[in-house]
Amino acid sequence: MKNAAELSGPQLATAPVAGQTASPASATDLSTRGRVTQLLLERGATTAAQLGSALGLSPAAIRRHLDAMLADGDVVARDQAVRGSRGRGRPAKVFLLTDAGRVRCGTHHYDNMATAALRWIARSGGSDAVEAFAADQVAALEARCRAAMEDAGDDPLARAEALAGALTAEGYAANASTIASGGQLCQHHCPVAHVAAEFPQLCEAETTVISRLVGTHVQRLATIAHGDGVCTTHIPAQPGRAQSGKTVTTVRTDR
Repeated sequence: MKNAAELSGPQLATAPVAGQTASPASATDLSTRGRVTQLLLERGATTAAQLGSALGLSPAAIRRHLDAMLADGDVVARDQAVRGSRGRGRPAKVFLLTDAGRVRCGTHHYDNMATAALRWIARSGGSDAVEAFAADQVAALEARCRAAMEDAGDDPLARAEALAGALTAEGYAANASTIASGGQLCQHHCPVAHVAAEFPQLCEAETTVISRLVGTHVQRLATIAHGDGVCTTHIPAQPGRAQSGKTVTTVRTDR
């Protein structure tokens, strides 16, 4: 039996008659687009084929939903990054949520107030006061994550995996993976992305916490606040443990 979203495709794809307005999306379409949004929130940059496979939709059906989301400004399409030599043909497109798409997820309800508060702190106490505020804000998160990681052991990569689970429980949609140069922690959602775009001290404080929790020096490679699709933290495969204090290196990967 065909998916209901597929059955509604031809009717929605038909251009409206002159003088008439286009029919609004059906409840089924809105539900499907909500699922697409949730997948993009969790996975970051994803191809249409990957989304269609995860949702059980045909290529034509997922393409129609993505086209509608592109038109609404909820997603943006980019060429997929290819490592090594690339074969013939154009690279596949990947889709990411825009700021507007994240807002529809209810992720930035208090951005304006938070930004105004931080601007007041910066005017009144300078950058040191902003840094102190950021550190204080992530202190409770660190305590909760540390408690959740109690049985993770001492290996930084194992701790990163446990941290990903703890962060996911906090709403960050995180995952950890092992790569050739060590490990990688990815956060597909950031509740303070808009505010952190103006006050990167929030990202720096969070990265410091990640370093302490995994027990080694880490490198923040990308952030949603900086315009990347995912907050990515690299955990180098190095012997020894991190020293106390700030053990954070921020490396930008502009696209």
